[in-house]
Amino acid sequence: MKSPNPKVVVTDWTFPDLSVEERILKAHGVEFEARQCKTEADLIDLCADADAVVTQFARVNANVVSALRKARAIVRYGIGVDNVDVDVARARGIPVCNVPDYCIDEVADQTLAFILATTRQVLTLANHLRGGKWGLAIPLSDMKALRDLTVGIVGFGRIGREVVKRLMPFKCALHVFDPVVPAAEIEKLGARAVGFEELLNNADVLTLHCPSTPQTRRLMNSEAFATLKQGAIFINVGRGDLADPDALTAALQSGHLGAAALDVFDPEPIPENHPLRAMSNVLLSPHIASCSVPAVKKLRESVANLALAAVLGQPLLTVVNGVK
Repeated sequence: MKSPNPKVVVTDWTFPDLSVEERILKAHGVEFEARQCKTEADLIDLCADADAVVTQFARVNANVVSALRKARAIVRYGIGVDNVDVDVARARGIPVCNVPDYCIDEVADQTLAFILATTRQVLTLANHLRGGKWGLAIPLSDMKALRDLTVGIVGFGRIGREVVKRLMPFKCALHVFDPVVPAAEIEKLGARAVGFEELLNNADVLTLHCPSTPQTRRLMNSEAFATLKQGAIFINVGRGDLADPDALTAALQSGHLGAAALDVFDPEPIPENHPLRAMSNVLLSPHIASCSVPAVKKLRESVANLALAAVLGQPLLTVVNGVK
């Protein structure tokens, strides 16, 4: 006989287990099921009769959303919801929720680490020393001080603002492009609000902190990379699809870009034989900028409590697709 209790499902996860989520939900009599879904068919089979769906990276596309018979919410582990078809969910009256205050400090810290590592040639010099050599491994002109540079920041949300705050003591010029944030709000933190082309023209370092949307995907294409200064440094801890991977690779191979530091890529994981893996001026990390023990604990608790609120009919405070 089918259980009368509401059911929450988890489509995929990268944590060692789901004990945090299971404890919160089962304490309220919620039925809990989790699978590492790999295909659309897997997702539909798991989610069709769920009262709430929790997802991390699985593609909850239009077909999956359309198959949901009674879902009261789709909840994403994280800030971005680009793996969920929010428009179809809106049309079906299903709220899509995120955790907007997740990993703000961690990602801002990772950005600062990437900027300092590339401007000060940390990895190149460390590898030079490990190879038994001493002294500069690169031309002196590649050793840069932030006080002499302009850092361009795309996106002035929670993370973009924290990046600005971290960079202020380094005395660099800070230019910000965000078409939905008033210039006065940007300038209140000591940065300068500029248009996208001006940002590209002046940035010695460009760092992306905007969501992946139809308007921002492939924002950094061949034309955008060509507009950057010769030798500019490109940082991406946002979403891999913000940058055209072929255009990025070509800009590095030609020498137009001086360096890149990437926590995200398109596709993920970055293919084993991809040329970026072998470039000495490219820093790569495996989509881990968000990681810390407190951040992950808070994320998991937040997601479980959102799913619980949904199945109990309580208000949802982080709906991103406008469904009440």
